[in-house]
Amino acid sequence: MLPDTREKLLAEAEVLVRGRGWSGFSYADLAAAVGLRKASIHHHFPTKEDLGVALIEAYGARYDEALAKIVADSTDGIARVEAYARLYLLGLEAEQGCLAAAMAAELAILPARIRDGVAIFFRRHIAWLQQILAEGRANGTIGADVEPAQSARLIIATLEGALMMERLLGGPRGFHETLAALRKSLR
Repeated sequence: MLPDTREKLLAEAEVLVRGRGWSGFSYADLAAAVGLRKASIHHHFPTKEDLGVALIEAYGARYDEALAKIVADSTDGIARVEAYARLYLLGLEAEQGCLAAAMAAELAILPARIRDGVAIFFRRHIAWLQQILAEGRANGTIGADVEPAQSARLIIATLEGALMMERLLGGPRGFHETLAALRKSLR
């Protein structure tokens, strides 16, 4: 079954934002990509801000499901961080950046509701990683000297930076090299 129009619009808008940035696409671009008139898009998302809010919420919900699966699949802290990193690697392999980072890069022009949604996305990931690292320290799969709050931010900054940089330079191989260094820092 094909996804409904709203879901098609969200999926294509995500591709556009991840590839071009928030300011790099218009409703005309989105209409052309999905084969609709702009008026049809306005029916589902009256404003581009409404679309952006829905987009970051849907992206966050997908990540929440992926994070829950990571927790369910393993108790090993390193394995969990590596599984988290693979979510970034999927973006690299698709030649797309992180939606939240693409939006955050244009922070100055984002409407407040979208800015807030992006901040919530990153705060949830930081909190999740802190918990993963704390549990890993407790069960001995993460080094005892790893500080969860600092390391959670370091992990996200490292993966976001590697995603951006390796799209240009080394591709998946370069990303894996960065991940190896990150893994080493967590032992």
